[in-house]
Amino acid sequence: MKKFMDESFMLTTNTAQVLYHNYAEKQKIIDYHCHINPKEIADDVTFENITQIWLGADHYKWRLMRAAGVSEEYITGNAPDYEKFLKYAQVLSYAVGNPLYHWSHLELKKYFNYSGVLSEKTAPEVWEITASKLKTGTMSAKQIIANSNVEAICTTDDPADSLEYHEKIENDKSFGVSVYPAWRPDRAINIENADFLDYIEKLSAVCSVKITGFEELCACLLNRMFFFNSKGCKTSDHGITDVPYSPAQKSEIEKIFEKRKQNAELSSDEIRKYKTAILLYLGEKYAKFGWVMQLHFGVKRNNNTAMYNKIGADTGFDCIGYYPVSNDLVNFMDALDTKGFLPKTILYSLNPTDNAYLDTVAGCFQGGIKGKIQHGSAWWFNDHKKGMYEHIENLASVGYLAGFVGMLTDSRSLLSYPRHDYFRRILCDFLGKAAESGEFPADIETLGKIAADISYNNTKEYFGFQIQKKNLDN
Repeated sequence: MKKFMDESFMLTTNTAQVLYHNYAEKQKIIDYHCHINPKEIADDVTFENITQIWLGADHYKWRLMRAAGVSEEYITGNAPDYEKFLKYAQVLSYAVGNPLYHWSHLELKKYFNYSGVLSEKTAPEVWEITASKLKTGTMSAKQIIANSNVEAICTTDDPADSLEYHEKIENDKSFGVSVYPAWRPDRAINIENADFLDYIEKLSAVCSVKITGFEELCACLLNRMFFFNSKGCKTSDHGITDVPYSPAQKSEIEKIFEKRKQNAELSSDEIRKYKTAILLYLGEKYAKFGWVMQLHFGVKRNNNTAMYNKIGADTGFDCIGYYPVSNDLVNFMDALDTKGFLPKTILYSLNPTDNAYLDTVAGCFQGGIKGKIQHGSAWWFNDHKKGMYEHIENLASVGYLAGFVGMLTDSRSLLSYPRHDYFRRILCDFLGKAAESGEFPADIETLGKIAADISYNNTKEYFGFQIQKKNLDN
């Protein structure tokens, strides 16, 4: 029987092991999309115990605990941290097949040098081991990131954000990791949301311009894009249900905007026309700035109204959305491409049935640029062994796997970087199997370059990161 999570974990062939250990394992990490709060990094926060750093904002773990029948008191409630950790340990013991089982043990091994198995029985020991390590003064936010072999991070930032914490991070010459803002304008796009008008007022204040119509909104957003660009921004990110394409004249969009200002209810057609107009405007500007456009769609959010009202969004009550991607996405991209302003674009769907579709869509708009249109990594409910394999296999089958920009954490946790390791093992296993089955030559140099490029090189080249090495004091 194979040992649990040994050095050859998930590497089922000798070739896979060579590719991982010699070419992928030690590559730097560029985490080009995450939800870490830049304030946590700037303030170099510390944690008293593993519950705070592990369970504090991890809705993956929360969903698992709820599915196992754990009371909300031990998840997002007021139970003591130690009791919350015990509940998670109890549940994890039986979570066979769930990626959390692997992620949790990879994190325990990497950050706390614990190679055992977390269970209800071992939980007290693990609690003490982790608490002791957290008290050593070597586990602050910046230390965790630096010790995780991270070279650069892109956070997720609202257009109205001052980016003061990014500036504070940049000014810390002892911290050798680049932290870039990423443009996330969802609140300016979701015109149907109850807080839309409040947000427009907020943007008006930030831009020192009264936003009276759609044209002024676009001008304000452009002003903020110049500001983000000056702070090193290289990418946008959009969290949308689906990609709309219902083009309309500017005069009609202005009328829709004015109607919303009067608190009148918009029709679904009017909402789609507004969203189409603003996304087309933003996409064109991204191309001019040289930014990457990331589109995350295919999710149905906040499905449990009672729990949303109680504890808010991003708490584990979202699911795969069955929205028809079909022609609208293609028409949206074609409209930008026809004008010569389709930016580099990464497409993510939470619905795995969209995999082959997205790979073929990408192939329609590459335009002679290596991997210009990317099928983004297996996302959220798909970033597990099966989901990653299916993503890699689909991309290799109808696209150009060697040009893929690889993994990201998409996480709020500072301990999530072993997910890159998890992905690299799966990637190398795929490549190793192709060689050992005779489907690809056993050319280690070529396969190794593919593994290294996907793990690191492609990402750096694709986003155009010019990472400045700071003069470290230590």
